[in-house]
Amino acid sequence: MEKKRYVILDALRGFAILGIILANFPEFSLWTFSSPDTWTRTDLFTRAVQTFLVDGKFYTLFSILFGMGFSIQLENAGGALKTFYRRMCVLLLIGLGHLLLLWSGDILMLYAAMGMLLPLFRKLPTRSILSVAAVFLLLPVLCEAVFGTSLSDPLEREQWRICAMYGITEANFGTWLSDAHSYREVLQFLHQGAVERMWEFVSGYRFFKVLGLFMIGYAVGREKIYADLSAHAGLLRRILVWGLALGVPVSVLYTWSSLSGHPAGPVAHSVFYLLGVYPLGFAYAAGFCLLFRRRPGASAWNLLARPGRMACTNYLAQSVIGILLFYGIGLGWGNRVDLLGTECIALGVYAFQIAFSALWLRFFKFGPVEWVWRMLTYGRRLPLRKPSEQG
Repeated sequence: MEKKRYVILDALRGFAILGIILANFPEFSLWTFSSPDTWTRTDLFTRAVQTFLVDGKFYTLFSILFGMGFSIQLENAGGALKTFYRRMCVLLLIGLGHLLLLWSGDILMLYAAMGMLLPLFRKLPTRSILSVAAVFLLLPVLCEAVFGTSLSDPLEREQWRICAMYGITEANFGTWLSDAHSYREVLQFLHQGAVERMWEFVSGYRFFKVLGLFMIGYAVGREKIYADLSAHAGLLRRILVWGLALGVPVSVLYTWSSLSGHPAGPVAHSVFYLLGVYPLGFAYAAGFCLLFRRRPGASAWNLLARPGRMACTNYLAQSVIGILLFYGIGLGWGNRVDLLGTECIALGVYAFQIAFSALWLRFFKFGPVEWVWRMLTYGRRLPLRKPSEQG
């Protein structure tokens, strides 16, 4: 028996996937590797808008949604956690494959690793879970003040050792993928990129951030706020108001700091992230839920829910499409498109994913990655086609 699906959760996932592609495609187009000296005024304006509205906010939303999903999975697992841990192990393998074979910016591997820690907190009351989550979100600021990025120095040295082994230098770093004529060259870049990603996780204390957001999502999921938005409308309004009141002005500071090379220092930049990015991300989620509550039958929600129902498939597909569009082994658009053009392409790809997801879900129960993920979790073949479509 298929468990009840909540449109609000799928629509939120679809919204998050939109933000993820807007955040990630500038790196696929290799625009991120360009020097600020070459940016046009349009580039600078687009970058400021993207940093203010997108950077970190949809990662926050995506992480909270994963935490909510984990709460549902843990509830379904009951006292037996073997299925939950198998699910996390499969996700870890999916993330590892994504990291090594498609894109160095993978987040699924970290999600799986941090997800495995959630059962440690499941017996705590919700208020305590939220308190612990707040501590985890604060820890990166404290660690930045005490350690800086020194803990990740060995990983940075290892990254450049691998670069030297393949002939990747600072001069050709930003053009390596657009000049790549074979998948082997892409894999060479991904090899050093995997180490760089670990360096980013450590230098940014990302594991604390993800675990803190997971715990918030876990608490929201356990309280089933999504199941009765009307009963929690007051809470959602408070989150929206306070999130905007704090998040908007501090996100202006975060944008200024990001585009100016952190002139106030790395600790201040970390504070701007804590007090700007998270509250605005929370406000996005609360505002979305309040809009959904006003018109739950609007067609826009079902439109967003379609890619949200197969979020993992669409997340990985964005990497495949990015390679085909921007790398030398595909169309080679990398380094040829400005930032505004990149974001327009991202919107076009997302529109395609909406249409593809709608078509796919007419005939199939799950996205292809979700289907494989489920089968590996339960260790048996599961039907993919909807009953009405089976011969």
